[in-house]
Amino acid sequence: MFERFTRGARATVKGAVAQAERAGAGSVTEEHLLLALLEQEGGRAAFAVTALGLHDRRSALEASFAEARRRGGLTRADTEALAGLGIDVGAIVSRVEETHGEGALDAGRGGRRWWWSGHRPFTPGAKTVLENS
Repeated sequence: MFERFTRGARATVKGAVAQAERAGAGSVTEEHLLLALLEQEGGRAAFAVTALGLHDRRSALEASFAEARRRGGLTRADTEALAGLGIDVGAIVSRVEETHGEGALDAGRGGRRWWWSGHRPFTPGAKTVLENS
């Protein structure tokens, strides 16, 4: 399938793998695909990213991704829904980090394995993004 991608799409996939490697992630996620798109210059993807106003918000996106990883992948909506049930996710994260260290709930870093093929796998979500693109 990769050989049928445009040059820009191949560059984005390679960039996503590089993003995952720099982050020490065990697999390539949708986050890595988005961050790789933000690195692209010229072409349709760069135009779309700029038109959506994401190019200037890269640092805010990275901070949001880091915070979601710290909460074990829970989004703000998840956190607010749990708060409505009386569950304080922030307090839980703090207690877990006190016991196990900062970033203990970061699911993206827990799987630091060397894959026999030498390649990082793509998460189901990242695969879906590629299939639909």
